[in-house]
Amino acid sequence: MTYQHSYAQSIADPARFWQNQADSLAWYRTPSVTLQTNADGTQRWFADGRLNSSYLALDRQIELGRGEQVALIYDSPVTGVTQRFTYSQLRDEVARLAGLLCELGVGKGDGVIIYMPMVPQAAMAMLACARIGAVHSVVFGGFAANELALRIDDARPALVLTASCGLEFDRVIEYKPLVDRALLLARHQPRHVVVLQRPQATAALEPGRDLDWEAAVAGAQSVAPVVLDAGDPLYIMYTSGTTGKPKGIVRENGGNAVALCYAMRHVYGMQAGDVWWGISDVGWVVGHSLIVYGPLMCGCTTVLYEGKPIRTPDAAAYWRIVEQYRVNGLFCAPTAMRAIRKEDPHGEGVRSHDLSSLRQLFLAGEKLDSATHEWLERVTGKPVHDHWWQTETGWPVTAPCVGLEGSAARPGSSNRAVPGYHVQVLDDEGRPVAANQQGAIVIALPLPPGCSQTLWGDHSRYVQAYLQRYPGYYHTGDGGYLDDEGFVYIMGRTDDVINVSGHRLSTGEMEDLVAQHPAVAECAVIGVHDEIKGQVPLALVVLKDGQGIGEQQVQAELVASVREQIGALACFQRVRVVKRLPKTRSGKILRAVLRKIADGQDYVPPSTLDDVAVLGEIEQVLAGLPRAG
Repeated sequence: MTYQHSYAQSIADPARFWQNQADSLAWYRTPSVTLQTNADGTQRWFADGRLNSSYLALDRQIELGRGEQVALIYDSPVTGVTQRFTYSQLRDEVARLAGLLCELGVGKGDGVIIYMPMVPQAAMAMLACARIGAVHSVVFGGFAANELALRIDDARPALVLTASCGLEFDRVIEYKPLVDRALLLARHQPRHVVVLQRPQATAALEPGRDLDWEAAVAGAQSVAPVVLDAGDPLYIMYTSGTTGKPKGIVRENGGNAVALCYAMRHVYGMQAGDVWWGISDVGWVVGHSLIVYGPLMCGCTTVLYEGKPIRTPDAAAYWRIVEQYRVNGLFCAPTAMRAIRKEDPHGEGVRSHDLSSLRQLFLAGEKLDSATHEWLERVTGKPVHDHWWQTETGWPVTAPCVGLEGSAARPGSSNRAVPGYHVQVLDDEGRPVAANQQGAIVIALPLPPGCSQTLWGDHSRYVQAYLQRYPGYYHTGDGGYLDDEGFVYIMGRTDDVINVSGHRLSTGEMEDLVAQHPAVAECAVIGVHDEIKGQVPLALVVLKDGQGIGEQQVQAELVASVREQIGALACFQRVRVVKRLPKTRSGKILRAVLRKIADGQDYVPPSTLDDVAVLGEIEQVLAGLPRAG
């Protein structure tokens, strides 16, 4: 089927389109009602369908003859450990862990917090919860105790699954003291904490509450998957909220399964037996969609990697994985490739490995700058595709659908909307704008299956945050434009549009120009306060290693480049060289924090911050800037 036909059908008759996609799944009861629309604008997909996500990911694959196929490859360069689990082996591990959860009194609808590093047991924990209908919430391992406590109080879990430690390069981060501290802070108290003891650190167990993972699972009986309604929640994924209270994005079983099977096959072009590598952490939505549920439901081999793009041991780490496991397709964040490019600008690490198995690379999570895009295609010789999605959507909104005929890719854009997503651009008054005109990126309702339709325990907040601003549309919070052929250009969050002397300018556009300079490894452009112009842009740049060019020359050349490409109206004059940029653990640059530092405003270091010391470095560099007010 062609992309054009699929997309047109998905917009004209979404119920029929998604019913056809749902027919490919093994339901316990096939849904007879595909789409219901609620009065508040939210939807229910496959309301009377019944299924089980763990069954689809494991048992069903074994029934289809894939029991001896490798389902999961674990590679940990920080420990030197590699493991392979066939579908049968993974199913057996998950079934026993699910049996333990049942013995501990966990059942359908109960919450389970998973606070773990990138080890196979983290994926097993997710699938075990799904097997018995428990609602898992994976919290990024190493999150501060206070943030973990907030999530415990909101999710009210019956159980916490954790490990004694995680590993960060050569550092051992003990998790159990963080869990203990979180439980002291939390009002809600789970009945048990199950701890996976790792050899790098041994955790102290509290008698009566804490259990040793391996010993407890060894004595457990395997359980079969339970029958669940399509609308039953599969997991909660917490994102930072503007109020300081995390938002619990809820993902339902039925819509998630249909959407991910569609995405793996038609967006990413993967088929059963292919090797897929989603480079992320299970604490993020990518880990849920592209490490665990999506690849396994489609019969692929999935790679789970406990390492970094660099220093584990070097900038060739990713290419070693591709060669060793014959990876066919991968996903990663642009920041990872920028880190590799910074340390290996000439691609020597790429040339030292055989990438012949790799068909294409997909990047998302932040805007893919053209310099990194061009470099990556040049050194790998493979197609590199930018695409865009959100925690709330759970799967791609725009992408080149490599599994559909006639789908085109366009460098510089995040590509066209994926079937099911009616992407539009509106002005501040909610009116559609012309092609190539910037505005708010929205998605016309109904949202396709897989997209979150509520927040955990706070549905009114969901409606207020996503549906009220533009009635009839889902408000993405991102700004950009569509060109004449429907290609989508994401210019950044709507608060990344600055007003310079009455001119609305995109810092994302300036950022892309700055990133094209041959000496720049990565950068961030933010708007800062100016007494006369309102706002002016400020560029923070990290230089590549071994550059024989002075900072002043780089600054002068960047100013000249932006002036030439955008014009003097941009007032682009402030450039500061920094050693590194503050990022979340998933690699996103914390631009909101940078804006507060630059304007001399008070701020609280986010719990998602990778390394708090970087903020002090930035403060020193920006100490001489004029301040707001």
